Amino acid sequence: MSDSASTLPPFRVPADPGSTRFAFSVLATDGKARTGAIAMKRGTIRTPAFMPVGTAATVKAMRPAEVRAAGADIILGNTYHLMLRPGAERVAKLGGLHALSGWERPILTDSGGYQVMSLSDLTKVTEQGVAFASHIDGSRHMLSPERSMEIQRLLGSDIVMCFDELVPTTSTRDVQAAAMERSMRWARRSREGFDSGVDHAARAALFGIQQGALDEGLRKESAQALVDIGFDGYAVGGLAVGEGQEAMFACLDHCVGHLPTDKPRYLMGVGKPDDIVGAVERGIDMFDCVLPTRSGRNGQAFTWAGPLNIRNARFAEDEGPLDARCDCPVCTSVSRAYLHHLVKAGEMLGAMLMTQHNLHFYQALMAGLRAAISEGQLTDFANRFRADYASKAF
Repeated sequence: MSDSASTLPPFRVPADPGSTRFAFSVLATDGKARTGAIAMKRGTIRTPAFMPVGTAATVKAMRPAEVRAAGADIILGNTYHLMLRPGAERVAKLGGLHALSGWERPILTDSGGYQVMSLSDLTKVTEQGVAFASHIDGSRHMLSPERSMEIQRLLGSDIVMCFDELVPTTSTRDVQAAAMERSMRWARRSREGFDSGVDHAARAALFGIQQGALDEGLRKESAQALVDIGFDGYAVGGLAVGEGQEAMFACLDHCVGHLPTDKPRYLMGVGKPDDIVGAVERGIDMFDCVLPTRSGRNGQAFTWAGPLNIRNARFAEDEGPLDARCDCPVCTSVSRAYLHHLVKAGEMLGAMLMTQHNLHFYQALMAGLRAAISEGQLTDFANRFRADYASKAF
């Protein structure tokens, strides 16, 4: 099976993009895993899908055409960062996030809740929403379900995320239960706020977010509350926040089964390549993470033989490609020695090339997973991947 997205057969599109607000089709299954497509007005999203993170209206160190060439069907934008700078109203005045950034395909925007909790000082959570201080200049703001929906509407988001409350998985069950229950009340308000933007709602989708930390009972209760409200897709929130892969997989083993089978399932903030493979095996369809771009800027490459730190002195005179199994523009044009030099010298081209490779690797992994599911070979693909990825056989 090819590791490269570019050599896979053409993907069968089950619905006409451009005429469909939101339609999810499952084309094949293998165990709990599915491969399919989400048809939206701005294009089709092949699943399982990885969404590069464009926090501040840019996938760092990459041009939109390069992100698309890597194989991405959709990117993610961040409500918290964009509301603070340049401001949602300004983005709307400039034609929306697509026009501003030059990305013409679908964009998913998160609700801002995670960043409010993790980046902001003097945060105060009430039933109304979250009052917080900007990490940029200390200015005070209030983010509520209604305001989050308004901001995402102003940005022109294609997939809008509900506003929710995230608490650490180490919190007591009472704290986790209270946050989950509040998140479900906020989910209903998010639904109402989204629907009130009639024109935007007619061309965009809204996803609910399951919460409940690692507790199966809370996860089941959360899923039922979301299904009762009704959403286009369902995210698993509150994971990949330090609980470790074993605990995350154990949670996915039970929580995914409580979500509808006819809607896409999105695991937020995940993750490392082996995290993604394990989550796909458990029925997840969508992912996002800053790792491929952040790691690229810091000199780490993801390869089929595991992570590689190009700063290591042993690469200073290595004339081989970054990854011999990769056919991306970086691996077919420059050597490890050159990348080592660029990164050690602090040249911006080093960050750009490393990021470009990492995004190609992630998209090739997703293409491999889609093909393996279609062929009923996911177990073999996943086991081969894990064995090779753990080998560190550079």
